[in-house]
Amino acid sequence: MIRSHKYSALFSLLIAVMVSQPTSASALETSAGTMRIEKVASGFSGAWSLGFLPDGSLLVTEKEGTLRKLGKSGQSVVTGLPEIHVEGQGGLLDVLVPRDFAQTRELFLTHSVRQGRGAGTALSRGVLSPDGSRLTDVRKIFEMAPGSSGGQHFGSRLVEGPRSHLFMTMGERGDRPSAQDLSRHNGSVIRLNRDGSVPSDNPFVGVNGAQPEIWSYGHRNPQGAALDGSGQLWINEHGARGGDEVNRVRKGANYGWPVIAYGRHYSGFKIGEGREKQGMEQPVHYWDPSIAPSGMTFYDGSVSAWRGDAFVGSLKFDYIARLSGSPLREVEQIKAPETGRVRDVRTGPDGALWFISENNGAIYRIVK
Repeated sequence: MIRSHKYSALFSLLIAVMVSQPTSASALETSAGTMRIEKVASGFSGAWSLGFLPDGSLLVTEKEGTLRKLGKSGQSVVTGLPEIHVEGQGGLLDVLVPRDFAQTRELFLTHSVRQGRGAGTALSRGVLSPDGSRLTDVRKIFEMAPGSSGGQHFGSRLVEGPRSHLFMTMGERGDRPSAQDLSRHNGSVIRLNRDGSVPSDNPFVGVNGAQPEIWSYGHRNPQGAALDGSGQLWINEHGARGGDEVNRVRKGANYGWPVIAYGRHYSGFKIGEGREKQGMEQPVHYWDPSIAPSGMTFYDGSVSAWRGDAFVGSLKFDYIARLSGSPLREVEQIKAPETGRVRDVRTGPDGALWFISENNGAIYRIVK
């Protein structure tokens, strides 16, 4: 994350105002010493993602199709969103505030859209009005092809790359073989220019029958993505019964689903051909049993002992995993009553670790 002292100061001032109101805070014992978990806001239904604006306000997506803005004057609903199809795990998903937002006021949203009798994951952009109340000039700049039926495995996280490309994760929509089919976007990480066009150096540009947006493939359902301090993209993705993965994403690489995997199908049957196969990538880390990972950040905040570590939310076991070392390994579980179904984890401009708890319908931050 690129910070300025002005941005951090504004954000810290706003949060000081917000948490000075009646709220809850509790002590948390961690590897970095005693911390505090502070409730910033509550009353959310299906909150999915956080985005920090440079004026110190906060954007929150809710899966049922609402974008909320939290500021000094309280909560408000941002209008003018693109058409959103809510089905199963699909709906309004990630929000990205790009690095040049202060100049462009451009926002990016991932969401599901109706596609004939099926549905797919899409990306839209819009311009936030000066008062923050509505999106204008909204355009859908990408949607997966050809789409699938069912309400599962939409992905989808959105990350701004070092050169302002957009990386977007997509699940295989429950259609397992499609993750190995380059003619479909299912089960891939895609890479786009800001206007939705295809970068000329994408790995499958000019490959007959391949979707040119694909950056990597063979993924099951990636719901967390983040850049590390060097600008390298990482994702976490849901396995079946066991085999949730953390992957270092390489250009053009095949991550194996459903040919190879750790864990088994929910039925108990073996997945594919085993755990490895030539030409397919191995995860950097995997969980068995599955933790249902969602949300990811490489921490660069105010707690020096945590800097450079990855933090991943667990939907199943209600904790935040801290991963450290080379290769990354889970070294700590941050668990408290506040960490029920952690949907998103972010490093805030104030240096705190922020997260969404679905169970509590609330947003929290962890501070020293």
